[in-house]
Amino acid sequence: MKIRFFSLLAVFLFVCPGFGQERPTALINARIIPIVGQPIEQGVLIVQNGKITAIGDARTVRLSSDVQTIDMQGKVIMPGLIDSHSHVGEGAGADGSAPIQPDVRLLDSLNARAASLQRAQAGGITTVNVMPGSGHLDSGQTLYLKLRDDARTVDDLLIFDASGRYARGIKFANGTNPIRSSGGNFPGTRAKSVALVREQFLKAQDYRDKIRKAGSDKSKLPARDLPMEALVEVLDGKLTIHFHTHRHDDILTVLRLQKEFGFKVVLQHVSEAWKVADEIAKANVPASIILLDSPGGKLETMDFSNTNGAALEKAGALVGFHTDDYITDSRLFLRSAGLSVRAGMSREKALYGMTMAGAKMLDLDARIGSLETGKDADFIVLSGDPLSVYTHVLQTWVEGKKVFDRTDAKDHLIAVGGYGAANDRFIHLDCFEDSFGGQE
Repeated sequence: MKIRFFSLLAVFLFVCPGFGQERPTALINARIIPIVGQPIEQGVLIVQNGKITAIGDARTVRLSSDVQTIDMQGKVIMPGLIDSHSHVGEGAGADGSAPIQPDVRLLDSLNARAASLQRAQAGGITTVNVMPGSGHLDSGQTLYLKLRDDARTVDDLLIFDASGRYARGIKFANGTNPIRSSGGNFPGTRAKSVALVREQFLKAQDYRDKIRKAGSDKSKLPARDLPMEALVEVLDGKLTIHFHTHRHDDILTVLRLQKEFGFKVVLQHVSEAWKVADEIAKANVPASIILLDSPGGKLETMDFSNTNGAALEKAGALVGFHTDDYITDSRLFLRSAGLSVRAGMSREKALYGMTMAGAKMLDLDARIGSLETGKDADFIVLSGDPLSVYTHVLQTWVEGKKVFDRTDAKDHLIAVGGYGAANDRFIHLDCFEDSFGGQE
């Protein structure tokens, strides 16, 4: 029995590419857009063990005898796209009991097998900031996820830092979304909204002061307060606020709060950014914009403009993009860059906004956002220029593993839609799909 077990184990390790020492893979002859640096014609990208080990052209990158080569002649390779604000994964945050709930964690409600995660892969998205909703002043803690294909639980999608802490932010909102006429102590006006937020941050400052004064004397520590613990992380710069805001006056309110309490913030949506682009840049606050946030959706977006990216670029602000999926479809994320360029944004900054800018907003720019030696092997293969309406995402790779392939019938269905495309995926081992009860 033992002999049979170890024989099966040996076969398992040999057949499954996810186990054992990974063979280096070189993608050759593609046009590579590294984002940092000039495009490389007839480029070579080598990946191994989830990392980029070399990048350059055929003259500067030598291939070892053991490398597996994939010819990408006529294709374009660029970094995986980073969606700094999405709702894939069917997560839900705060409820109707209170307007500010910083202790709520999306970690406790995300479906790691949701088809929407594969929809994002089909759009070339490799890293995503998944948010709880914006119907609260604070609807809870977000999740920064890698869209790995072998995830069985949410833990398999998490991104961890050197200390073992999983990467996340926290969602705030102002404007019309959190305003309600009655119930749950929700605000009825914009001014009351800010007053409630300010009140909670003052409480968090007081809570932090008590902890500091207690020092090592546990008897003097205040009783644990989970909402205050989360807000202290915000005050200490450990959690970035992703702030849903549309109107120019609401944007300025966020900047006012940021200046008062010193927290790290990313402005999300900013439909009227073109009105206050200089103020955003002066505050050194990044803005993540959405390109198809239809003015027909709500009155506060009636002055939305596709020139937001160009205005923020001209002012000198850091500009990224997001889908707010399902507000816009993850599969069509690249059109955000194309429409921004059409409205006056430079090609370079638009592509930077799809990749490196998002990485900076999530504090992950040391690992992702550009194709550089030592960074995670997250990249996409395109059929043509990334700004062309005719271009398809052909392949998506996360940490050196292909997670989407348009030539695969199942992936093609996800990319184009149709019956069965919305079904949650079945977890399986590719090499033993039939034997272990997986589904074609």
